[in-house]
Amino acid sequence: MKLLVRNLARETTEQDMRALFSAYGKVELCTLVLDQETGLSKGFGFVIMPDEAEAISALEALNLSSVAKSKIRVKVAQD
Repeated sequence: MKLLVRNLARETTEQDMRALFSAYGKVELCTLVLDQETGLSKGFGFVIMPDEAEAISALEALNLSSVAKSKIRVKVAQD
């Protein structure tokens, strides 16, 4: 299941995201969306978790949680 993670702190890394979601299950892929000109995070990214139950558990636990002083939003990504 592919999850969209929004409102991430600009200094959050892909490794930070992977560690956060790995607490709920296997993370297949973790990607931050970067600004092409600056190379800095745009404040959102995607996490792919192969087990749907684990992904839903992560979504429910992490949506509107505070991470690095930012209240993140997690939802199922639309393809």
